[in-house]
Amino acid sequence: MTDQSLGPALVEEATKKSGLVWVRGTGPARALWHVWHDGAALVVGDGPGEQPLPGLVDGGTAEVTVRSKDKGGRIVAWTAAVRELAAGTEEWDAAVAELKGKRLNAPDGEAMPERWARECRVLRLDPREVAAGLPDGSLAAVPLPTAATTRRPVPAALPRLLLKRRKRR
Repeated sequence: MTDQSLGPALVEEATKKSGLVWVRGTGPARALWHVWHDGAALVVGDGPGEQPLPGLVDGGTAEVTVRSKDKGGRIVAWTAAVRELAAGTEEWDAAVAELKGKRLNAPDGEAMPERWARECRVLRLDPREVAAGLPDGSLAAVPLPTAATTRRPVPAALPRLLLKRRKRR
């Protein structure tokens, strides 16, 4: 980046518009859904049914890469200071109000904030430094192992239904 004064504005606008950010603490980078609020990215996780936040520790740092929502390409990368918000504080309540509105398919609806307070961590990723330039390589990596799967055997009748020709009238 040639003009450092554009860094904070670019970080804010790109992060606000992106649905996911890639965050790397001490382990591999993970795609996390987030909300931009009050000058920082907020994430929730590490509880049952929520996204994992491995390697993100209170008081640590993380590398955040923001991608384009429409093309998926890297827009900007920045270093963040990681801070865990204490449940029940005003700051935590404001963060959870923002996160709650963006959480899709929550299993418990209105009881979600109470579950987050008991079982999850809410982290604030404060931008500290914008990375200069683009990386030399593609940054492509092998997907992380997971128990999640969407692949099931194809039903026996499906090929016939898909290849069936319409009869002419």
